[in-house]
Amino acid sequence: MARTDNDTWDLATSVGATATMVAAARAIATRADDPLIDDRFAEPLVRAVGVDFLTKWATGDLPSTDLDDPESHWKLGQMPDAMAVRTRFFDAFFAEATAAGIRQAVILASGLDARAYRLSWPTGMTVFEIDQPAVLAFKAATLAELGAQPTADRRGVAVDLRDDWPGALTQAGFDHTQPTAWIAEGLLGYLPPEAQDRLLDNITALSADGSRLATEAIPNISEAQHDQAREMMRGATEKWREHGFDLEFSELGYRGARNDVAAYLDSLDWVSTSRTMTELLAEYGRPTPPPGTDAVSMAATTYHASIKQS
Repeated sequence: MARTDNDTWDLATSVGATATMVAAARAIATRADDPLIDDRFAEPLVRAVGVDFLTKWATGDLPSTDLDDPESHWKLGQMPDAMAVRTRFFDAFFAEATAAGIRQAVILASGLDARAYRLSWPTGMTVFEIDQPAVLAFKAATLAELGAQPTADRRGVAVDLRDDWPGALTQAGFDHTQPTAWIAEGLLGYLPPEAQDRLLDNITALSADGSRLATEAIPNISEAQHDQAREMMRGATEKWREHGFDLEFSELGYRGARNDVAAYLDSLDWVSTSRTMTELLAEYGRPTPPPGTDAVSMAATTYHASIKQS
């Protein structure tokens, strides 16, 4: 079903299911022979959500080789490496931000992100997690049952990003006069183009000089490429449906031309550096896509690290 302005979901459906799928990929990446990440909370969180397909994939009971279309440029088997390098990028971003003295972080649409529990935060660190009330409550309860404790002052901000999240964040104790480290991981592609701009505007308004922002952005593609992506994803997910998991990826995003994230942020007095997924894969010694991969490949996804200037 296509997205609408007022649609709803949980961690087993629609956009929410993608958060669970990403956690499943992190669980697989954690078990790799030469792991780039250690997310010990990923697998139990996926189990707790209870989507049988994703639980079996996360635990290795359903291998990617049984699920992928060999003719497709997009394969489930690519996700663990992709999510491992993506996770490393954002983990490193937070490490660099805290090393520079930042003691306030905001994770936008945090989903099943467990960084407030698994990273080694410095003394005096406050981590704000923004997501829908049910998502935050589920994650906190599941991690509490595991005996997990936050490694920073974790503050859940239970609000939909379509609502007044800046107000809710401020009420939770956010201090806009202090530099902040923000991340928007796996988020912008699920926002309408104008909502992407509005999010970046709000972040800028709340960011003191020296604040940092890490984002993941998808490139603009033509209408023809959108149609190509839709058909490619239908083929890639056909075997998923055979195993009872019916998620239509092509319906989860919004069409329309987007502003380039780095250029838009630069116009708001941020200075950005950028790397593609292909570059990150190469940097961390993981296989890169062959030349000529189509424009809708995840390899074209770009990661920006930006610093707010005076």
